Amino acid sequence: MAVREIFAGMPWWVKWIAVPLIAIVVFGGLIASVVGFVIGLLFKVLVFVVLVGGLIFVVRAFMSSSERGGW
Repeated sequence: MAVREIFAGMPWWVKWIAVPLIAIVVFGGLIASVVGFVIGLLFKVLVFVVLVGGLIFVVRAFMSSSERGGW
């Protein structure tokens, strides 16, 4: 409750510009590392899905050609 009372008397630019800028300066490295980790993880998941899909495609193609007597 005390934080709301402190911010109630401040101008709008302190609440919406100064405080977020200070937070970005202080926690910027942490935010960047978390965002980088999430993007890296999403990229690895995408690569995994593509590789598994390719494997399934190759196995199905091989199985369908072996059923026709190609091998």
